[in-house]
This record gives sequence, structure tokens and C-alpha cells, in this order.
Amino acid sequence: MKHHKGLHHITVLAGGPKENADFYVKGLGMRMVKKSVNQDDPGTYHLFYGNEAAQPGSSLTFFPWPRAHKGNTGTGEAVNVAFKVPDGSQDYWLERLNYLDINHSDFFEVFGKQAIRFNDPDGLELDLVFDGSPKEKESAFESTVPNESAIQGFESTRLKLSEADGTVDILKDILGFSESTSEGNQTLFETDANIGSSLIIETGEQEPGKGGRGIVHHVAFRAKDVDELNELREKVLSKGLDATGIIDRHWFKSVYYREPGGVLFEMATDDPGYTVDEDFEHLGEKLILTPWLEPRRDLIERTLPSLD
Repeated sequence: MKHHKGLHHITVLAGGPKENADFYVKGLGMRMVKKSVNQDDPGTYHLFYGNEAAQPGSSLTFFPWPRAHKGNTGTGEAVNVAFKVPDGSQDYWLERLNYLDINHSDFFEVFGKQAIRFNDPDGLELDLVFDGSPKEKESAFESTVPNESAIQGFESTRLKLSEADGTVDILKDILGFSESTSEGNQTLFETDANIGSSLIIETGEQEPGKGGRGIVHHVAFRAKDVDELNELREKVLSKGLDATGIIDRHWFKSVYYREPGGVLFEMATDDPGYTVDEDFEHLGEKLILTPWLEPRRDLIERTLPSLD
């Protein structure tokens, strides 16, 4: 499979884990591709949703904390997650959002593509962007949404920044994006990937935010393998930024750093992927713990609330 630059996954803070899972799996028809725990706080979930093929560029992940307060977006953050859905599915999604009693915008244009906007239960701003054709189904996963209308993966995320030059340099020189076009105070950057190919920078006055549920924790970008991840990390360091060492997240290797505009960026390898510890057809069906957390399974399972 050819490696493409672009978004790998996006991680968000949430409230109740069951409400979160119901919204994305039952409501939006996404596939639970990994049910695990926060590796830094194993008493809480880390839930991964993706397209039916569990591909890089489709994975929205959540750290749910039931007692988390509501956050407010500000500058230096990713403030929107946009999913790509097939063009021609507008009527289906309008009817579905109404059926689910989800408040939504009218249709509007995002850089020439039709979109509709709404929020998840914790206030995360979501767009459905209508573009392209349905992807061929690769798994036996039965979504609540028919394949001809299903979420394909990410279209984009939007970063809200007071100063963009340093961020643009990272996007172009390290992460493989090219500047495409601008509309008002928003600029579109793109790669040649089929999903996760776009990022929008919105510039404006400094506006403080407040962390909490509904707030994006970090945005992750694709690296082919650990060798390329090493190369990308060296380029980040050469720009005077403080990058972590390579961290083993079991399903991918990662490097984290805060880019000049203030957003926490991660670079994550495509390999080994979500099938390293589960069969492709049965992803997300049971609680998966990394090898170093497996000895604590009994305690962790007693601590976590049920998602059923």
C-alpha cells in the first residue's frame, strides 16, 4: 500500500464514554477500531473510531472523562473536525441528522465543496463534507449507515491561530502539505491522500480557550515507518522545537511537539496498525491492553464503566 502524507488521527477530550460511543458508532455509523485505555491514565478509556477498513486518515480517538467540565475553544487549537462523505449523500445525512435530533446548519460551502455542520454531545464542531464516491468495502463490519453514504475518513481539521508563519513552515517543510487557496482569513493546505488530505488555518486575534470535554487534544500526521519518523523528528529539532523521543504506542510509534502556533502535533507511523493485536474482522470488540498494561487487566476492567 502506498504511503501518503496527511492526517493520521485526531484525539479529543470527551465526557461520558457510553454517550460518546453511541454517538459515533450508532449515530454516525463509524467503526470502533480499538477499545483500549489511556496509557497515561489506565483507569479511563481510549476509544478509537475509524472507517470500516480502519485506515490511517480516518481515526478519531477520544479520552473520555465522565466528570470533565465543558471546554471552550481558543487560538492555538484545532477547533473543527471534518469528515469526508460521498457526494450525493446529502439527502441521506440531512434525514439522518434530523432523525437523530441533532441540531445542524444549512448546507454551506467549504472551499468549493458542500458541507453541513453540527456538534457532538460534548460540543466538538463537526463537518460532513460531500466529495467523491463511496470507497469499496473491505470488511464485514455492518454499519448503521449504508456504505454508499458512509464516512470515508477525514476531510480536514481547522487550526485557529493568531500567527501562522511558523505553522505553515512545519506543514510545508516537514509534513508534506502544499498551500492551495485562501478565502478570507482561512487558507487551505493539501496533500495527495484520498482521506486526511486537508488542513485549514484560520487566523484571527488572540482568543484564550479553556481545556475540557469537546476540545481537541492533539492532531497526528502520517509517517511511513520508524525510519521516516526519525528523519521527521530531526527536522523538527532543527527548527528549534522541543520534540519528544520516539514513544511506543503499540499500534504506532509517535513523536510529539508543540508547533509554533501552539497546537500539539503528533507524528505517527502507519505501521504496525490496529491489526497487530486483533483480527481485522473483529477490531474493537473487546478491551485491548498494551503488553505492559496486560498484568493489570483485572483491576482496569473493574474500574472502567460498561459501554454496553
